[in-house]
Amino acid sequence: MRILLVEDHLPLAESVAQALRGSGLTVDVLHDGVVAAHALICEDYALAILDVGLPRLDGFEVLARLRGSGKTLPVLMLTARGEVKDRVYGLNLGADDYLAKPFELAELEARVKALLRRSVLGGEQQQHCGELVYDLGTQRFTLRGQPLALTSREQGVLEALIARPGRVMSKEQLADQIFGLDEAASPDAIEIYIHRVRKKLEGSDVRIVTFRGLGYLLEAVDG
Repeated sequence: MRILLVEDHLPLAESVAQALRGSGLTVDVLHDGVVAAHALICEDYALAILDVGLPRLDGFEVLARLRGSGKTLPVLMLTARGEVKDRVYGLNLGADDYLAKPFELAELEARVKALLRRSVLGGEQQQHCGELVYDLGTQRFTLRGQPLALTSREQGVLEALIARPGRVMSKEQLADQIFGLDEAASPDAIEIYIHRVRKKLEGSDVRIVTFRGLGYLLEAVDG
């Protein structure tokens, strides 16, 4: 899953991004409020982590613009301000959680996973499609009860598909989910990853269906 981290303290941003990437997430990092506000509206993210004290546009205003655009992705606010009134203000603007600095990376990761579990998996720890199971806690897939070996790109494609049951996802939408802002997003490369994942699903009751000109759908096959 692709998330956006907006933090102007570069060492902290790098530490947080490294920890989240280590847990299997695709993380874009920005340091400026104006750029972040644009990215959040134009790009497709599963979650955003916003520092309050950003240059040019603070985190509260970035959040206000995001919610004003109609986007409902979960937002975790980071702040050095410990006052209750600041937390209340952010929550009233539409923040989903609040974490005061300094914090432990383990706590941040736990909060991120909890928010993703509620928003992407509807509050469930696991997502099922036939014999295929995705566990958000471990961020691992199993097939017929056995671990499914996937590269990071293959994992990203399968995560995007299983999180949207019954929905066709275009190559462009899948590329947006697995490539970061600093990477060359190639919709054509998605065909390669789809082919590889299909091979790994062979012999099970799960398949990826191609809708020509539209995209791909993950489904369980009866019988």
